Amino acid sequence: MPSVIDESSLPSRSKLANIDKTDIHNRLPRLTPRKKAPSPQNPLPIPQTPPLPLPSDPSRVEFHDPTRRILSPHDHELFQASPTYNLILSFVFSISEAAADTKITAINIADAPETVRRILSILSSVEEIISQCPPADQGGSRFGNPSFRNFLDAISAESSPWHSSLGLTSPSAISEVSNYLHNSFGNRARIDYGSGHELNFIIWLLCLNRLSLLPPSTFPALALLVFPRYIALMRKIQSTYYLEPAGSHGVWGLDDYHFLPFLFGASQLLHHPYIRPLSIHNELVLEEEGDEYLYLSMVRETMASKSVKGLKWTQPMLDDISGAKNWEKVEQGMRRMFVKEVLGKLPVMQHFLFGSLVPAAEGMSREEELGVKLEAEEREGGEVVVEKDGVRHVHRDDAWGDCCGIKIPSTVAAKQEAKKKGEEEGLRRIPFD
Repeated sequence: MPSVIDESSLPSRSKLANIDKTDIHNRLPRLTPRKKAPSPQNPLPIPQTPPLPLPSDPSRVEFHDPTRRILSPHDHELFQASPTYNLILSFVFSISEAAADTKITAINIADAPETVRRILSILSSVEEIISQCPPADQGGSRFGNPSFRNFLDAISAESSPWHSSLGLTSPSAISEVSNYLHNSFGNRARIDYGSGHELNFIIWLLCLNRLSLLPPSTFPALALLVFPRYIALMRKIQSTYYLEPAGSHGVWGLDDYHFLPFLFGASQLLHHPYIRPLSIHNELVLEEEGDEYLYLSMVRETMASKSVKGLKWTQPMLDDISGAKNWEKVEQGMRRMFVKEVLGKLPVMQHFLFGSLVPAAEGMSREEELGVKLEAEEREGGEVVVEKDGVRHVHRDDAWGDCCGIKIPSTVAAKQEAKKKGEEEGLRRIPFD
């Protein structure tokens, strides 16, 4: 039943006419525009560049073959709090800063220091060995080619004279330093390659720095001559021997194999007048500027190795990063990623080698104490005894697990096999893209 309104309680028309409209306006609540929600802040601080310590006197160094010392989460924590951790950060970030706002062609090989030219010569010699160790016929298999092991054996045989040419005279020093170079091209047992092997190449250069052979004045040449040459060499090795991506994140990573070129490349582009992070979607920019900037070169190579057109489908992380405001934001993000995804990941760092030039922290485990075989002595599959949550267990790099990853063939291998069969085609577009 509808309610009955008492009309006597309502104001009369005469009273309504006498109400001050200004007073009503003042009584109404004011409409205030909604404030834009602040963008979420990255909780990880921007890693700074620690000061680079002076090299030690080589005559006082007791050289020995490097071994794995990160065999448990506790070992990893000790490493992250050690002077060696800061030494690696300092060296990597200093090389990156040396590349700031500089094109690759700005560094002339003829003007490079003698040690840098000898390193480039060593990398050229490594490339010549590829032709001496052709890949075996695998009947169309896209997994790692066993001839890669012959390639690594040939490198080991030539290693001593190479390091002698760099100025190393002590056999024990050559033995220690050369271990890092041997591990720069991939794992012999698993026939794979990842950011840990890339890190070995950087540590090889760091060892030469600790021996006063690569002072800070050589860092621009290391970033823009040596490292691009190494990346080009690795691309050839990867496509020849079908190296499997070690611990690859697939489409959720920057690249199947490499990380540091994105850090150095972002530094190159820090204050570029017209190339923006979004420019990686412009094929003309990639074509014209890819030879000058590592970041663009890596994007171009990544796109060429995929069978689908569009970074948002093949490398969504790169696609997301392209939305950054400027290259400074990208470079800061790459620093964070190096700390978190390379040095901060146990599956990567459990293979890291510690010697006299890159020493382990006090209290870190030893392989012999835990009964762990040397990595070179492990059978194919790379079984390693590690400790997790206080429990020792064996993990395998060729099986599914929370600390490794599924064994997968590389996209490079798929592309090369398609070429052999004459089935190669252009990039396919995703429908409705």
